[in-house]
Formats: sequence, structure tokens, C-alpha cells
Amino acid sequence: MSRRFTPKVVTANRLREGDVVYLTADDVWSPFHHAAELIEDEAHAQMRLLHAMAQKLEVVGPYLADAKRGPNGPEPVHFREAFRTRGPSNYDHGKQADFPADMGA
Repeated sequence: MSRRFTPKVVTANRLREGDVVYLTADDVWSPFHHAAELIEDEAHAQMRLLHAMAQKLEVVGPYLADAKRGPNGPEPVHFREAFRTRGPSNYDHGKQADFPADMGA
């Protein structure tokens, strides 16, 4: 029996800065998880991943991450992805300094 597909978002790191970004429905890379396109179809998820992988001059390491529908957009399911929404953890800069804590998760 095949496993049921769980919703996904496409995530990667910006090539120049290394920041975590998420692919939106209108093909923009956003620093916000809640702005990502929530993909609920496996075939569409694979197409979006291929699209992201073709953007080698903009992002590196794109992959599909599990997500769930939330009141303000997609929310991370796993700790690792929730952690990535907050940016670097070694000191207060980037997303941690620029945006309220509730915007990242």
C-alpha cells in the first residue's frame, strides 16, 4: 500500500547570502514560510521542485519540506523546518532581528 502524500513547500537557500527561502505560488523566493505555496498534489510538488532546481543562479539545495495548512499560510511540521524559519541561531541578526518572532514560524 502506498503512503499518502503529505503537503509540502519548496525551500532552498539563497545562493549569495545563504538565507533560507521558500518558493511562492507566483515563482518568487520569499524569506517567509507562511508565504510559500502549499503543495497538496505529489505530481505538482515534483514539478515545482524541478522548477526550483533549474534556478541555479539564485538558489542552492532546493527540496520539498513537509508543511501543514495554518491560519496565515503554510506552517512547518518538523522541528528542523521550524528552526530554519528563524534564521541563524548563534546571534541576533537577519530574520531574528528584522521580524517579530511569530512571523518566522
